[in-house]
Amino acid sequence: MLAAASPNASWTFEPGALILVLGAAYVYLRRFRAVRAEHGTLALSGWRAASFLAGLACVLIALISPVDRLAEQVLTMHMIQHLLLLDLAPVLCLLGLTRLMLRPVTRRVQPVERRAGVLGHPLFAAVLYVGTMWVWHVPAMYDAALRHTPVHALEHIWFAVAGGLYWWHLIGPIRARRRLSGLAPIGYMVGTKILVGLLGIGLTFAPHALYGFYEDQPHYWGLTAQSDQAIAGAIMALEQSIVMGIVLAWLFIRLLGEADTRDLRSERYAA
Repeated sequence: MLAAASPNASWTFEPGALILVLGAAYVYLRRFRAVRAEHGTLALSGWRAASFLAGLACVLIALISPVDRLAEQVLTMHMIQHLLLLDLAPVLCLLGLTRLMLRPVTRRVQPVERRAGVLGHPLFAAVLYVGTMWVWHVPAMYDAALRHTPVHALEHIWFAVAGGLYWWHLIGPIRARRRLSGLAPIGYMVGTKILVGLLGIGLTFAPHALYGFYEDQPHYWGLTAQSDQAIAGAIMALEQSIVMGIVLAWLFIRLLGEADTRDLRSERYAA
């Protein structure tokens, strides 16, 4: 039996991630200052900038902090890394954007959406989101990502793209051609989160360890490969439940607000 050990918790300082995040922060803050200078501080709240920068911080935590190094040794940390890229970072970054901020690119986004066809449909985003989690947790894919750096980089990009596209259809500031309305956002959210949550439950209660890479690691923090996998699966299932609950509450509030707006508009036109 492999003895308990302490994992390497050093920073990785991945240069590609640093350049990408710093570049995004520079472009965002420059546009943020320009909008506030032109339209005033009331047109763009400071919490938007805080949210966007917090999203970028999540990317840095996932890719250059000890989380990245620990993810190569402990499955639980790898799961946290995935959830940061798939959910937390995209949500915070999108909340930092407004229609006013994106005005220079709005006319370019809409033609791209039209040409994308089925790729721009919310159903495609939902399938991609769920498929990303399930496919990359197939043991052969998971182990390949951990053993080969290019595959691991592809995995991270895939997670970020899938998460960004999925959340764009829910909280993106630009009105999409196939915009989710009525109860559709609730079905969109519940369906995907349940399917991903089931994957987490499956990992939690699997009768044996699924990933050979982690079976070959020492028992870091006293965790066996199976117990580490169970904790990772529980984190996935719990995170999906918490996110679903928070977003569902927000969607219901938005739905009520839209109903009130329609009622006021009807009364105005009737008058």
